[in-house]
Amino acid sequence: MLLHLVAEFDLQRDVVPWLAARGWAAALDTSENSSALYVVNVERNGKIIYTWKGNQRNTHIGLYDLQTKQNEHLYMFERDLCIISCSVNNERTLLAVSFRQYTEEERVSRLLQSVSKYLTLLIEIHPINNVRVLKAVDSCVRVQVIQNPGQLPRARVADDLIWAQWDMMEQRLFYIVPKESRSTLKCVQFYPDENFNSILESHLDISVNGTQFKLVNFGYNYCEDEDVASKSLNLQVFTSKAGGLCACCSLASDIPGEIRYSVYFLHKGYNKTFTVSLERTESHQLKEVAFMNLDYYVAAYLPGQFLHLLNIQHPDLLCYSLFLTGEDARIDMLHNCSIRSPLTSTVLDCHVGSMYAVSISDSALLQFLQKSKQDSERLAALHCALLHFQHTEDLEMQIIWWISENLSTCHSFDPIQEFIIASLYCRMCPETHNLDKLLPYTSLLDWIGIIPGVTCATDIISLPVLEFQNSKGFWEKLNSNLESVKYAEPHLHYHNNVLRREWHNLSEEREERKTTAYLRNIFENAKKVLSHLDTWDSEERLVPLFQEEDYQQQLLMGLMVAQLKDHLMRHLQYVGKKKIDQIVLDYVANLLNLIHRIMKEVWRRYELHSCTFCFDERGSAGEFAVFHIMSRILEAANGMCMPLPPGFHTLHLGLGVRCLPLHTLLHYIDTGVLHLTETCVRKLLKDLDDTEENEKLKFSIVMRLPETLGQKVRQFWNHPINANFIARKYVKLLLEKLENTQCSRPVPERPAVPVEFLPLNYLTNVLAEIENQGVHPYEKQDHVNVRFVEETALKHTMMLLGLKYS
Repeated sequence: MLLHLVAEFDLQRDVVPWLAARGWAAALDTSENSSALYVVNVERNGKIIYTWKGNQRNTHIGLYDLQTKQNEHLYMFERDLCIISCSVNNERTLLAVSFRQYTEEERVSRLLQSVSKYLTLLIEIHPINNVRVLKAVDSCVRVQVIQNPGQLPRARVADDLIWAQWDMMEQRLFYIVPKESRSTLKCVQFYPDENFNSILESHLDISVNGTQFKLVNFGYNYCEDEDVASKSLNLQVFTSKAGGLCACCSLASDIPGEIRYSVYFLHKGYNKTFTVSLERTESHQLKEVAFMNLDYYVAAYLPGQFLHLLNIQHPDLLCYSLFLTGEDARIDMLHNCSIRSPLTSTVLDCHVGSMYAVSISDSALLQFLQKSKQDSERLAALHCALLHFQHTEDLEMQIIWWISENLSTCHSFDPIQEFIIASLYCRMCPETHNLDKLLPYTSLLDWIGIIPGVTCATDIISLPVLEFQNSKGFWEKLNSNLESVKYAEPHLHYHNNVLRREWHNLSEEREERKTTAYLRNIFENAKKVLSHLDTWDSEERLVPLFQEEDYQQQLLMGLMVAQLKDHLMRHLQYVGKKKIDQIVLDYVANLLNLIHRIMKEVWRRYELHSCTFCFDERGSAGEFAVFHIMSRILEAANGMCMPLPPGFHTLHLGLGVRCLPLHTLLHYIDTGVLHLTETCVRKLLKDLDDTEENEKLKFSIVMRLPETLGQKVRQFWNHPINANFIARKYVKLLLEKLENTQCSRPVPERPAVPVEFLPLNYLTNVLAEIENQGVHPYEKQDHVNVRFVEETALKHTMMLLGLKYS
């Protein structure tokens, strides 16, 4: 079961023993009258109001305090009444109550047609027992005490409303008024300073003609006609801490075995209508969908059928919402649809009178992730684990282990990219307001997959209109969300297109631009990033990274810092340059940290050692597994244009040399999977002896070295093959210079050679002439000259002839 419920209140546990101790529980025979004891309301301060029938069928009202775990008797009517709605003020001195006096049959039989069916009272329960009649009508009335320190002005808040919902925590009244063929959602905000104002208006494409609506959080009415209740539209509005505003509505369906419901993501400007084909269509199970507010998610729940967790913060891609069926969707404590969500992450089961704290179980989520077979399930579970839960070392470890086992089973997304991007988003966004709108939260631009049994239709809707001044908290965040939608939200998120282009340009122009002030600033950025990582302890140095310089990766680090800084400065100018500098450095440093974290966990899992690799033995199965994971990390980094920790390519190449056959190793080098680094190639040339197999490996590596790198490392292989290669390269470079130079026939003076070989003599004369003109391609290797070429050529020729050179 994905949802974890903890009972915060239960009538049988918390109230019945208290009633029994006072002799009030004799009439609580639930087999005869299920409404003898039931919950009426949940107040802002967490106090729960309930009612019960006494021994003389008197009607009592009581209150349970969740904080003190104490019950309190509030009031008693000396009649058998059906309490519809009830509320009490903070001081517990005023009680507002609405009840049904008689049923229609009772009125007829008692000749009481002139007596109103419903009565609404305001009762002063302390210090003087005064009663004031507010309403006496034949229609149902709901009451709610507004929890303000002072007295609000007497005023009519709304007219002609067809639906209303009270938000007791934030003291808001949401209501709907009909307007031509559609409906308009409005909201009145009540403030502690004895004031209120209409703050929101939003058009909803919900037909209101002939539709009945259920009022929300104005009492849990057991006296309501069941036929009327079944035909009423279940509509609820939910808010989130991040400024999300959703309207959830169950819809009628003409097709048997099909359930329809809509969620209006008002803070995003669109509506999603879901149609679910049920696995089982027993008539007794086809009830309406219940909605629950879990803050980050809205849950649509149909007992015995499905549980749909709809992502409020990122609802654009369907794959970030969890759709569960069968055992995964089961909630043991909730077996019916008489469910209300009076508070965030709280569920009230009106049928049994229990209230639960609801949360997503991290252990159940990880189990679901482990057994998931579809990419939609994996993405939704991974996203939930990374962005909904607080990151712990154990949670990250389990996610990394899952990633390492499922790299080849995820087809529509890269789990390494998703882990890094989502983790960075979760770590960085709390630092600054609105940063969540500027940083990417996913590696996906789109998702075209399906969820079996579920279809979704998306419609664009008009954005809500807000009217407020200097309002903080939720309304400020909602307004910020609406503004980001107006300014094309996807384009606000940082992307790597410009970064990739600039990195490639600078990489190709390395020699020309290496001394510019711009490039010096880029590398200074990289040094600042790496300085963030110097505090890692020896245990975290388990993986041999960050032990060498890597020009390309440091260039990419510095560029990412510069471009991300420019991006944030355009939209967060009020934050200040110093703060943005810190955010950007933290972002890139955390990126490298996450890659190192992945490496560290797989290193531990496959029990590899921190020592530098030797090349005189083949790699183990564990090393091959780590090599494969590193290849996928490289692929993920290339796809997102993300820098890698210095030393990554050296470690990757070292594992490749140990684990791959020569033809595969060379193929990986030629296709760019493996990168030749000075550290690894130098160690390979020095450590390996010159057996026939090793000579073939060394020569293949040397042949593929870039010119600059080749000049640095070829000197570490003292072998005729290498000397021959260096000589050929030297000759080629000199002759290329000759094409652009006017030279007379070369007859230079030079030392006598041991053997007179006319073709070689002619070549060396030409090369010497070019050298005399000041051309020397290998300035840092003085021993590479015409004499070196001559000796190498003779040695190679004698070797081919089977003769001994002296």
